[in-house]
Amino acid sequence: MGKSEVADKTAQTIHIEADPSTVMGVIADIASYPEWVNEYQDCEVLEADPEGYPKTARLVLDAAVLKDTMVLAYDWREVDRGSVEWTLVSSSLLKSLNGAYRLSPKGSGTDVTYELSVDLIIPMIGLLKRKAERRLTDTALKDLKKRAEAE
Repeated sequence: MGKSEVADKTAQTIHIEADPSTVMGVIADIASYPEWVNEYQDCEVLEADPEGYPKTARLVLDAAVLKDTMVLAYDWREVDRGSVEWTLVSSSLLKSLNGAYRLSPKGSGTDVTYELSVDLIIPMIGLLKRKAERRLTDTALKDLKKRAEAE
């Protein structure tokens, strides 16, 4: 697939009235996702890196558009630049999943862009897939905004 796969993703941006390190702290605390993300029933960090960032985590997703238990691998190498990425290790429904949060300071807060690309094992019509991705990114950003601004 190569290049077309990269272009084939959904990206949305939201402004959060909290500094980037607060926002990144919320993102990195994967175990607490079920407390503030409606779609996650359960989240467990399976392995952490020496800095304490999650390397792999098991997430039980129960969204209207998708119900699945996924294991994701996280890449925190760009965390100082305000970026974290994740990829799929295992899932019963997904063939691939690539996601990223990109943070950039703006005024007294932070602009957060969420990128998501999902490929299901069972082919899904492009339009529906895009709609599902948009719904997941939209909800994730709104939940993140609420949580980070409450910190």
